[in-house]
Amino acid sequence: MHIHFEPITSQNREIALNLKIADSQHGFIESVQQCLSEADRCKRWHPVGIYDGDTMVGFAMYGFFRWQYLPFGKLWMDRLLIDEKYQGKGYGGAALSGLLHLLTRNYRCRKIYLSVIEGNDAAVRLYEKFGFSFNGKRDMHGEHIMVYQVKPQF
Repeated sequence: MHIHFEPITSQNREIALNLKIADSQHGFIESVQQCLSEADRCKRWHPVGIYDGDTMVGFAMYGFFRWQYLPFGKLWMDRLLIDEKYQGKGYGGAALSGLLHLLTRNYRCRKIYLSVIEGNDAAVRLYEKFGFSFNGKRDMHGEHIMVYQVKPQF
């Protein structure tokens, strides 16, 4: 498994739009179409394809919002999905690990935020395994917010 991330562009957009989640996951994450529409409207969002070699196995989106959260800003890992054909093969954990590395390397932040819909127990277990914890707050959509404390790099 060789996980890497590529920005969603006109060359791979259609592939991303064809990613599917399992039926049991509907209602826990927005469709790739909704995510890309949101990213088209707000350029702070960065949608990326999750690749294993040349194959897109999933999708993620993150963004840094400085002005809304002064003085430090907030880095949000807003979406993470693995295509149903590739679920249960370790891609979710590998993608999350890779995203945490990418985000901590590219952004000077102390925390990474995400939100999770109540009942999405599989996602919560994955996020907790990697060090995310609930902060007791909800986002503007009523989703529970989880926070990852970035470990200092020496």
